[in-house]
Amino acid sequence: MNSKADGRAGIDAGLVRRLVKAQFPQWGDLPVEPVKVDGWDNRTYRLGDSMTVRLPTAAAYAPAVDKEDRWLPVLAPQLPVAVPEPLGKGVPGEGYGFNWSVRRWLDGETSAPERIEDLVEFATEVGEFVRALQRCDVTDGPVAGAHSFHRGAPPVYYNSETRRALEVLEGHVDTAAAAEVWEAAIGSVYDGPPKWFHGDIASGNLLVVDGRLSAVIDFGTSGVGDPACDLVISWTMFDGAAREAFRRTVDQDAGTWARARGWALWKALIVMAADLETDEESVATNRRVIEEVLEDHAAAG
Repeated sequence: MNSKADGRAGIDAGLVRRLVKAQFPQWGDLPVEPVKVDGWDNRTYRLGDSMTVRLPTAAAYAPAVDKEDRWLPVLAPQLPVAVPEPLGKGVPGEGYGFNWSVRRWLDGETSAPERIEDLVEFATEVGEFVRALQRCDVTDGPVAGAHSFHRGAPPVYYNSETRRALEVLEGHVDTAAAAEVWEAAIGSVYDGPPKWFHGDIASGNLLVVDGRLSAVIDFGTSGVGDPACDLVISWTMFDGAAREAFRRTVDQDAGTWARARGWALWKALIVMAADLETDEESVATNRRVIEEVLEDHAAAG
């Protein structure tokens, strides 16, 4: 058991066992163990050999449970790789205050570069997933908003936060060029039809088996709206030929790429600003993303 992580946000294996035993007695005798790689918004535990239990860590993340349980079964048949399959929805109990879910276990490991057989092929597979998701029927789908942390909505929602980060990072990055990229992003208006977006296409949410994309997990920030946010991986994980393969595959217009650069820039700026005095590795990682976004903007003319 990963005892160091167990207990974060007041959630531990003992609580999960009690919840399962009380609400899903048919699974109550199965072993419960924390997963090796866990997210921040939710705690995830292995339940037996074939299931997981997923519990939101705070009220802001709780709406994702109902959303994912409602929409993942609708989206799954339309997508080229596996996504989480809800098997049961739990309710508050045992001192825990939110709905929670039981899912089928998905084989695979998170997509660290050393686990990927061919990064160009992988970038193409991710792009194909993004395009397939965009083709899914949006009827009655969850319109972008607070539940998606405003992914899928105009990035201007985060304007004040971005401006504050630029002030903090004066002298650490090219803030004039970054401000220009941000202005281009918030000046671009999405006028296309609403489309499904995942909201957090990132290496930790992409699973690989035998070096190939096998599943996409964590649809907590998903919804219907502007799909620009799903292009951020172009700078956070891909470069060179892989970035070009992803770009060709997703086939988005210039305005969508401008907004995508804004989404990538916003996150890199606020994380770098927060970690400036405390985490050199984070600062270096986010500086690289910022610099590549700025170069991409300059190349786009």
